[in-house]
Amino acid sequence: MRGASGVTDDNLTEDGESTSDVETTPAPAEPTPRTLALTVIDTREAYLDAVEKIAAGYGPIAVDAERASGFKFSQRAYLIQLYRRGAGSFLFDPPAIGSFAELNDAISREEWILHAASQDLACLREVGLDPRVIFDTELAARLLGIPRVGLGSVVEEFLGIHLKKEHSAADWSRRPLPESWLEYAALDVELLPDLRDKLAELLIENSKAVIAAQEFEATRAKEPKPVAAEPWRRLTGVHSLRNPRNVAVARALWMARDALAREIDVSPGRLVPDSSLVAAARVLPESKRELAALKEFSGRASRTEIDRWWAALEEGKTATDLPVNRRSEDTLPPPRSWADRNPEADARLKAARASLLELSEFVNIPVENLLTPEILRRIAWTPPEPLTAEGIAASLSELGARPWQLELTAQPIAQAFVDAHQKAENESEASS
Repeated sequence: MRGASGVTDDNLTEDGESTSDVETTPAPAEPTPRTLALTVIDTREAYLDAVEKIAAGYGPIAVDAERASGFKFSQRAYLIQLYRRGAGSFLFDPPAIGSFAELNDAISREEWILHAASQDLACLREVGLDPRVIFDTELAARLLGIPRVGLGSVVEEFLGIHLKKEHSAADWSRRPLPESWLEYAALDVELLPDLRDKLAELLIENSKAVIAAQEFEATRAKEPKPVAAEPWRRLTGVHSLRNPRNVAVARALWMARDALAREIDVSPGRLVPDSSLVAAARVLPESKRELAALKEFSGRASRTEIDRWWAALEEGKTATDLPVNRRSEDTLPPPRSWADRNPEADARLKAARASLLELSEFVNIPVENLLTPEILRRIAWTPPEPLTAEGIAASLSELGARPWQLELTAQPIAQAFVDAHQKAENESEASS
């Protein structure tokens, strides 16, 4: 029914007012349907042609990479996506192309836009793609205090477009890749330039552009973690084994699984899960048949590779170099034990945490971005002498904090440490 004013009943509020004058939040739009089918570039000829087109474009380059984490042993990229205004979208097959040196020469001096750059830089560098300047949209969103920083959430927040993220954990080593996966991959980069522009504008408005630039560069220049001397110690549940002999068996099983996973390029957990290795190490089966009958020893390779696992188990049982519990001299004890092991450090840490939490809320930057928790723990455990803002700033800088972090946090941390020391002295005097 249409009223005399020309407004339908469906457009009236409960009070009879027209909703044409009532502000509403529009529903997120779906991405514009694609008119041309996406293709994967998997020949050198097509790759070199794409390099020319990308070089002829303008503005920063949006980059993303898809791996097969959870499926493959390696962390290599199985698809690399690029988008540049004036050039378009490009989907590359890294295993087929090999070196990306020509593309890197063409674009390495330009700004690259990535979302959560720390997750992709290693696999990009593996094929020869190494940016000199980056803009990290995920990190920018964090610095702006956005609570949800996944790409889908940030795109919806700032561009009003709803992205479906159903293929983020897919096996990207699969060939051929389904069309829906390619669409997903292309959209991941096609929206990044507009998102970057919006976030850059907000960073300037909030006086955080300099902060962001320092964080982007720190992310880009961060050195990869050194390979652990004993990577088997990362085996989930190994710390529940108290006897060194059981730990030796777990170590041997882990090494056997790691060797097989590396050889056939399959994620170790897809062969035999961590829990199964720990279960076998705890039970210590007396025979191959007993190992095969162990219900907790599961996984798709638990029976097909039973000879391998039994050999490893026997090796662990007879090993002479039994593992010992050791803590690196550079490793701090967990904070929950500080109150007993180093009460002064515990008081400093708690006081500084409270101070930084207040500062975090004031500047609208997550406390973990305001200062890395590991850095705060280290300076609380071993503070400089004397406890001054200058001394704290120097120590923070040595630990890897950026200039903006020194400027914001050195004074509050110094004051928190002094207050904690004074409080302890007052309590000591009161009890004496």
